[in-house]
Amino acid sequence: MMKQKEFVIPFSGLKQGKHEYKFVINNEFFESFEYDEFNSANIDLHVILNKTSTMMELDFSASGVVNVNCDTTNEPYNQSVSSVLRLLVKFGEEFNNEDDEILILPHGDHQMNIAQYIYEMLVLAVPQKRVHPGIADGTLKSEALDKLEELQPKEVRENNEENDPRWDELKKLLTGK
Repeated sequence: MMKQKEFVIPFSGLKQGKHEYKFVINNEFFESFEYDEFNSANIDLHVILNKTSTMMELDFSASGVVNVNCDTTNEPYNQSVSSVLRLLVKFGEEFNNEDDEILILPHGDHQMNIAQYIYEMLVLAVPQKRVHPGIADGTLKSEALDKLEELQPKEVRENNEENDPRWDELKKLLTGK
């Protein structure tokens, strides 16, 4: 994996208090994680680092657009994404990122890479099922939709009350009648 230098925050020289960072996340960022689900991405990311004497709080907020293919039609469309994440950074004996919300850095560290947190936050912000908005409002015209329409069952089977005599015999066993 390529190291995303711009996402490494050197915190040892920072004064206590709030520090702001702004990033524009594009497809290059996701490609560095070998993630190719997005055709393109344009996401504004705002990070506020609040440094205290014992720990740091990071507040991430992102909003923007990723271009993805619809799961139904495979047509590309723009999916808006927005997400927030709070990360506490504490210092301890050794590195530990097992908790989603608390990162423990060794006492001697003076910088941290936040790229992995950004990546996970943004990938999870995209809905699992990606549906082109044109499907819901009927404006999308595509070969895939036409084919699905064509293959849709024409008649609606009615739930007829007639019982299959083979099942009646089995039901007698269940009820004991």
